[in-house]
Order: sequence, then C-alpha cells, then structure tokens
Amino acid sequence: MIEFGWRTPDFPVDGSDTLSFRDQQFDFLDALQGSFDSAWIADHFVPWMASRDQSSDNYECWTTLTYFMAKYPRMKFGSIVLSQGYRPPALLAKMASILQVLSGGRLILGIGAGWKEDEYRAYGYDFPPAPVRIRQLAEAVQIIRSMFTQPKTTFHGEYYHTQDAICQPKPTPPPPIMIGGSGRKLTLRVVAQYADWWNGVGISPEEFAEVSEVLAGHCKAVGRDPASIVKTYSTDCLAIAPTTQEAQRLAQSSPFYAPKSGIIGNPDEVEARIRRYMALGVEHIIMRFVDFPRFDGARLFIDEVLPRFRSS
Repeated sequence: MIEFGWRTPDFPVDGSDTLSFRDQQFDFLDALQGSFDSAWIADHFVPWMASRDQSSDNYECWTTLTYFMAKYPRMKFGSIVLSQGYRPPALLAKMASILQVLSGGRLILGIGAGWKEDEYRAYGYDFPPAPVRIRQLAEAVQIIRSMFTQPKTTFHGEYYHTQDAICQPKPTPPPPIMIGGSGRKLTLRVVAQYADWWNGVGISPEEFAEVSEVLAGHCKAVGRDPASIVKTYSTDCLAIAPTTQEAQRLAQSSPFYAPKSGIIGNPDEVEARIRRYMALGVEHIIMRFVDFPRFDGARLFIDEVLPRFRSS
C-alpha cells in the first residue's frame, strides 16, 4: 500500500498574479481531495529556484499550511520541509501542537537543516556551515519531540536552550517528524536517531537504493530498526500523458524537468516507475504535476494510475 501527496507550488511559473495563483491551487485541491492522501508545502520566503525572478510572489509555508488545512479537512498536510533555523524549535513545537489539535491530527511535520543562503541572509538569519546547521537540526528535533510528549522541556544544547518549557495542549497523536535530506555522513545519521519519516527528494531509484543502505547502516549504529522509519520520495517532475512522446514533451517544456529522478511517461510507465520506488520501501510519494495549473495530468493520474494502487 502506498499513499500519494501533491507538492503544492509556492510560486507561479505561468505569469499568474497572486490571487489567480491562489485560485489555481484551490481548484487543484478541490479536485484532489478525496483522491490524494496529502498535500505538501515548501518553506521558502522567495522562489527556491535560482532561475526564477527572486522578486516573484512566493507563499510562506506555515501561513499557507494553516489556511489549507482548515479549508481541506479530508487531507493530511505536511511541510516539505521547514528550515530548522527559521523558527525557534520550542515555538515551532507549540505551533505544530495547536495545528495538530485543531486539525484533528492531520499534520506531518517535515523539517530539515536549511540550505538557501541568500534567503537566510536577506531575512536576517545567520547561515552557519552545513555541519553546524545539521547539528542544530538534531537539537531542534529533540526539543520538538520532548515538547510533544513531556510535561516540561529543559534542554541546554550547543545551539538551542529551553528551561521548563510547557506545551499544552499536547498533540494527540504527536505529528510524525519527517526529516528531509540525503547527506550520507551527517543528515542520514540524524534521520536514524530522531526521525519518524524520511524524505528522499529528487533522486533516482538507483540512488534511492544506495541512500537507503546508508540509512540502514546509521540505524544499525544507533540500535534502531530501519523499518521503523517511514520512507517517502518526492519529485518536482511528474509528467503524465496518454503517450510516452507527449509526456516527454510535457516534461522537457517544464522548468522542473528532471530526466533522472522524475516520473515521466504514459500511465503504464508511470505505474512502473512508482513500483520501482515501492520495491525500495517507499510508502508515500509526493509529486508536482508539471502541467499545473492545467489539470490534465492530475486527472489522467487519478483516473488511470491511482486505481491500480488502491486495489492492490
């Protein structure tokens, strides 16, 4: 059994204005609700894609997440993924707890080390080297999990500190914590130590298999069963059409084209590609339809591909 999520766009690529872009997403979610299991929102203040005009309209993750969860009560929602440096971890735990309670338990808390240096500096955040950001991530996740489960949280790490921090009401159940990233030495060790879910983004099946083996090694080192971590895969390039040729043209015309890691083809080929990831243990696939805001690809996926997995 596998679940499917839609990676919502955080900036328009077709020249739409802000409200038109909003309505495009509403139309998509209206149609997906009831078919897809989840929707996912990125955490950037400006477009993450360097080739896009950085002054383009761009939605902020937590505001969008909160609004969408209220508007679409039949779907789970996740962040893909929050930068640990943008919100103090104790505050983030409190925010997530309240959203989990108010939504009836539909939040997946995705978090990562952060990477977009110009965004950090533009908004006044320090941008330490990657090993520091990953150690900060490890501390942040420990604080968040403690806030979800303990009466009070006191934590004095190298980077983050709390003293008798209270988080009431408690989220029931606690949101699963998904850590995104595939760094072999540091990030995957943090995944092995602290994550409920892991997100491998934009990697081919071959690379996914290799990274999964590295993760299993880290799990063994910390005494954890790798099967206890839910594996997810996300791609910005889902291009589906009635024929292979049409799908390839669609993919190649998109700024999100990813020939090695995308899911591209006719319904049979898309099914086969997804099953390759499933064979590697993936339980949740998160996808961006490259023909957004058109719904042709999503409709073909829902009508022709989705039933093959729901009945299996």
